[in-house]
Amino acid sequence: MSSVAEKQTEHSDVQTTPADPLAAEAPARTRRVRADAQRNIAAVLAAAKAVFAESGVDAPVREIAARAGVGLGTIYRHFPQRSDLVSAVFRQEVDACADAAAVLAAEHGPGEALARWLQRYTSFIATKRGLSSALHSGDPAFDALPAYFAEHLGPALAALLDAAEAAGEIRGDITPEDLLRAVANLCLPAHEDETGHAQRMVGLLIDGLRYRAGSARTGGG
Repeated sequence: MSSVAEKQTEHSDVQTTPADPLAAEAPARTRRVRADAQRNIAAVLAAAKAVFAESGVDAPVREIAARAGVGLGTIYRHFPQRSDLVSAVFRQEVDACADAAAVLAAEHGPGEALARWLQRYTSFIATKRGLSSALHSGDPAFDALPAYFAEHLGPALAALLDAAEAAGEIRGDITPEDLLRAVANLCLPAHEDETGHAQRMVGLLIDGLRYRAGSARTGGG
């Protein structure tokens, strides 16, 4: 009996032996690495956005790395091709612009939220202009971006339009697609102060939306 008890005790001791301290620290190290990687990616995207706006998408990667405070290896590890970085910047800007719609709707009345978002979208177009040469280059790496643009910004604007129309603050015969295109056309380079000029023109467009407020979305007198 004593031998059986001794074996049970030995077995119990094996099960309760503390785990390897290094193995216990592994999840914490992994979390730190992931957090560091996310910070690096965020810094690279912010730097790339600024550099692309200033110097175009062909700017040296070293310039982006220096501004982000990371090494070249960090950029190439996350974005092996320049097109990967351009696409990531574009998608981030689209996401930020789309997300702003819900924030503005929560903070302002329907008409004001719409007006503020259209000005936010105007700023987005000005930023995207720095990427336009790449986006329209015919590179298949960018083929999915127009659909990404439409799938995110279209519904964001539609929600704002529906709310403003329901409140009787804008006319009802405008579609999100028409409005996105109209703002983009007003943002075409034609003035020294391009962004300021475009925002003033979009302000006039917003005034036009208020004309005949309350008419049906499909038209009407």
